[in-house]
Amino acid sequence: MALCRLACLVPRVFAAAGPNGTRPLLVSLAGRPMSTDSGSYECILYEKIGEKKNVGLIRLNRPKALNALNSQLMDELGDCIEDVNNDVSVGCMIITGNEKSFAAGADIKEMANKTFADCYKSQFLESWGKVAKSHKPIIAAVNGYALGGGCELAMMCDIIYAGEKARFGQPEILLGTIPGAGGTQRLTAAIGKSRSMEMCLSGNQITAQEAEKWGLVSRVFPVDQLLPESMKLAEKIASNSQISTAICKETVNRFFEMPLQEGLTFERRAFHSTFALEDRREGMKAFIEKRPANFKNV
Repeated sequence: MALCRLACLVPRVFAAAGPNGTRPLLVSLAGRPMSTDSGSYECILYEKIGEKKNVGLIRLNRPKALNALNSQLMDELGDCIEDVNNDVSVGCMIITGNEKSFAAGADIKEMANKTFADCYKSQFLESWGKVAKSHKPIIAAVNGYALGGGCELAMMCDIIYAGEKARFGQPEILLGTIPGAGGTQRLTAAIGKSRSMEMCLSGNQITAQEAEKWGLVSRVFPVDQLLPESMKLAEKIASNSQISTAICKETVNRFFEMPLQEGLTFERRAFHSTFALEDRREGMKAFIEKRPANFKNV
């Protein structure tokens, strides 16, 4: 199955270079600048930031509820990410909360009276997957609490930067349930079975420093430097070829789905596919000519 998916990669890349691509990735790379109106959202705020306005900043905005993740917030977040994926002017996103809380978990009041039938029929939490399925890279800039669904949301992103006072945890067991949006799977992949079991079975929280030591987050910064440092990385990512960045992101993520040899084969074919791109030619030409590359995302 993995190799069947691999076989689709090269046609996608060739289609992306032409006028008639139909996949969301192709639309996002061949699209035009879009104006995502923050006024259309109630639970998130969106703006383009950076010197070139090529970074999309999404702020979770339920401060009185510590940014608890209710259905409305997650629907708005998913819609916003889809819009940004279709905006060729943006090459990277940042999701953040506020100094006190990135997201303190899913909204327990919203879930308290649900039944198994409710969850099954509505495919409860299925929409959260839009974050992980984004073609464009997403950085989670985590200050304060990232607990339960908040920790899972951060792990859906591609890179996690944390403020020095951030705290991470999967406390669902204390409520008589378990993580349901990737907590048992992504956490185990990030920090290993023993530490994941410890966090999930005890509900204990860990500090930003422990999260960095265990491999859950990439870097820890003073609270006031978290967003500037996240912006610095996002701008660097956004300056690269969007299509090569998307291919690279997909290839790294296949590590979690494939045996090593299949992954190496997928990587090699993905590498070969970049030789269909004008951006690859421009990048290598710019290197030889000792000048900055001018990527066109084709």
